[in-house]
Amino acid sequence: MKKKSVKLLAASDAANPGGASSASGDQVKLARKTYEQELKRLHVELVKLQQWVVAERQKVCIVFEGRDGAGKGGVIKALTERVSPRVFRVVALPAPTEREKSQMYFQRYFPHMPAAGEVVIFDRSWYNRAGVERVMGFATDEQVENFLVGTPFLEQAFIGSGIILLKYWLEVSPLEQTRRLEARIEDGRKLWKLTPMDLKSYSRWYDYSKARDKMFQATDTAHAPWFVVPSDDKRRARLNLINHLLEQVPYQAPRRAKVKLPPRQDAQDYVEPDYPYKLVQQRV
Repeated sequence: MKKKSVKLLAASDAANPGGASSASGDQVKLARKTYEQELKRLHVELVKLQQWVVAERQKVCIVFEGRDGAGKGGVIKALTERVSPRVFRVVALPAPTEREKSQMYFQRYFPHMPAAGEVVIFDRSWYNRAGVERVMGFATDEQVENFLVGTPFLEQAFIGSGIILLKYWLEVSPLEQTRRLEARIEDGRKLWKLTPMDLKSYSRWYDYSKARDKMFQATDTAHAPWFVVPSDDKRRARLNLINHLLEQVPYQAPRRAKVKLPPRQDAQDYVEPDYPYKLVQQRV
């Protein structure tokens, strides 16, 4: 299969994604006002994309991968906060059960693939085998190699069935990853984000770099390329990624009929009851 080089989004802002330098260079971080204005514009476009997916019965699958603390959750939240969860469906599978471990590796992912009129977002995906399972010893070398050989053919089958497949790798620098993981230790709102596996993975930066490099070499194909997003600046990463995603999908906003609210009915004989409602205390 013909291979293509990994695509680096906003490449002029990025350092070498394989090294220890910053993934977003020395740029000043994006101002909140600028970020919110651009995100609002992109949300309008995402709603148009949603309408197109439903009207044209399209199938879109978006894969997000990256190290712990790379910003996958924030990107997914920015991507989905103004669209319908019935159309944009996020899949974040837990560790496999004993039964799932005995199945063909890809089997537990198949039920979650998009049907007509759906956008499915994988917050980590079948690429666990090439990353965490490889580095942490949950898969044998033979299992990993079989995965790397077979995945391009499987993804070609996905695309042949009509799925628009997009794969994104969020690249964070070592210093920024450390800052984010330390924030999870100190911030009570983020404690749930820091798992024992995160702590074990943190110390194995270059093992993950090697695993990522081999994954790119084997699965960055012409039909399903990897797109790399420098993510030290979270706001810039979210905007760059959503802009890029919208460019990859040939959506067109359906023509929208003019909407006007109908008149509300008269009260006629309705009278508000004298009912002892249990009101929530107004604390703010």
